[in-house]
Amino acid sequence: MKKTILVTGATSGFGKAIAERFAKEGFDLCITGRRAERLSAMKEQLEQQYGGKVITLNFDVRNSEQVAAAMNELKQQVNSIDILVNNAGLASGLSTIDEGNLDDWEIMIDTNLKGLLYMTRQVAPMMREQTSGHIINIGSTAGKTVYKNGNVYCATKFAVDALTQATRIDMLPYGIKVTAINPGMAETEFSLVRFKGDQERAAGMYAGVRALQATDIADIVWFCASQPPHVCINDLTVTCLTQANSYYNIKESERIVK
Repeated sequence: MKKTILVTGATSGFGKAIAERFAKEGFDLCITGRRAERLSAMKEQLEQQYGGKVITLNFDVRNSEQVAAAMNELKQQVNSIDILVNNAGLASGLSTIDEGNLDDWEIMIDTNLKGLLYMTRQVAPMMREQTSGHIINIGSTAGKTVYKNGNVYCATKFAVDALTQATRIDMLPYGIKVTAINPGMAETEFSLVRFKGDQERAAGMYAGVRALQATDIADIVWFCASQPPHVCINDLTVTCLTQANSYYNIKESERIVK
């Protein structure tokens, strides 16, 4: 029997790469996002390329009513969800706490924290009923080490870390795995979103660095999801070679090579 994975924020970056990897591995997909045209294009591409079923759900994880409506619709189409990847997330702005933009704060809290909660609240009861499943939360090294001007973004990712631990405890009696994957610097749309479309500033974040790629994270998600039933990878943090944590990194040209 084919398994089904639900990936939030699937229209770009990690989410898109994760969806593609699991389609390749024979999974049916439920992919969500706010950009309907990208979802439609992905559905057509992945169904043609891999032959599995792809269900698209166009909604905003920040809106609890939209989440509930989309999930009620999905429950009419699938009998179970084997894996939930809470990937939807973003950083907005980069400033000190005393100069922070309140709209940026709201966007990050609503997406990174409340969106994850809304989705988990909908899917966890399904997994509890089937006494199986795997919840994978995409965190960040920013949820392990705070960096300058990262205040609220870091706070949301620290919260993701705490919620992942709490969810693992709550789901323990039902045989549900819960994993946090915490990437460091990765070359996706992340910085472009953070700097609100400023391409030059976004590109500067990756200058001279061989950053992680979305496919790297997709491979890691697959690794975690494909372990034997008795194995649960609780927490995995990954950076590129020139990054020690969310604060310390160097350019490739600064590496000592002998």
